[in-house]
Amino acid sequence: MVARAALSRGFACHRLSQHITLYVNELAPQVSPGRPIQEATLGHKPLTLMLPWKGARPQAVAKYCEIYLRTGFDVLVVESEVKDFLWPQWGLARGKSILDLLHSDLFVSRPLFVHAFSIGGYTFGQMLVHVLQDTQKYEQLTRRIKGQVFDSIVIGSLEKMATGLGKTVFPRLESLIKHTSLLYFSLFEQQTVAYFNRSIEACRNTPVKAPALFFYCDNDAMSDSEAVEELMALWRKHGITVAGKRWEKSQHAGHLKTHPQEYLTTLDIFLHSLNMSPLKAKM
Repeated sequence: MVARAALSRGFACHRLSQHITLYVNELAPQVSPGRPIQEATLGHKPLTLMLPWKGARPQAVAKYCEIYLRTGFDVLVVESEVKDFLWPQWGLARGKSILDLLHSDLFVSRPLFVHAFSIGGYTFGQMLVHVLQDTQKYEQLTRRIKGQVFDSIVIGSLEKMATGLGKTVFPRLESLIKHTSLLYFSLFEQQTVAYFNRSIEACRNTPVKAPALFFYCDNDAMSDSEAVEELMALWRKHGITVAGKRWEKSQHAGHLKTHPQEYLTTLDIFLHSLNMSPLKAKM
């Protein structure tokens, strides 16, 4: 979880559950220190739904939170767990709980912005599975999404997914975890691979038509750059405005650290294209 100590002064956190935290700017006009959360989040200030990568350090996620907090957004951080990936039914349940939260009185009037990293893109895909099952129920929510950013999303073959598990769960046993995961997927194909395919199809046929930005690189063992570009091309055919920033060499879920100025400039341009507030943070 992103600890409050990792954020600059003036930013407050409200823990909504074990894996969900809301961050607000106490210096914003409608927010005063000590106000109840229900009152503090009234209005129509945009909300960034941030879905971090597995094992993200608080200090790392805090840097992304502050970008949006300084820009005028509140940030809702929802952490994913490996078990949601290993047993997709649990991932679907988490996706449903996020949708319910975004539909709650606390957030129902807020314009939404999505920023998903690595396995967080899988969590967003599980949300889309539910949306496609009842498009009428979630029509208003999908319209509220004004922009979406995908950073180092895990996409490609099952081997890519297994590699991702090895690198995030037990890096010292990466090879063993990878091969064990592939065996697990084979033994429980109907309970895993079939659900993965549903999530992939939900992403390919996304009901969210808001402009999208992809950050990716060629040397990412967990994200196939060609698969990313295939998805981008497909979305363009569906009428979605898509932008991308590709590096030959970078770091999985670490592009901001490796290429800070290019990352911030690209995100700045993207937000400007949505008529959202310009970035005020330079990190």
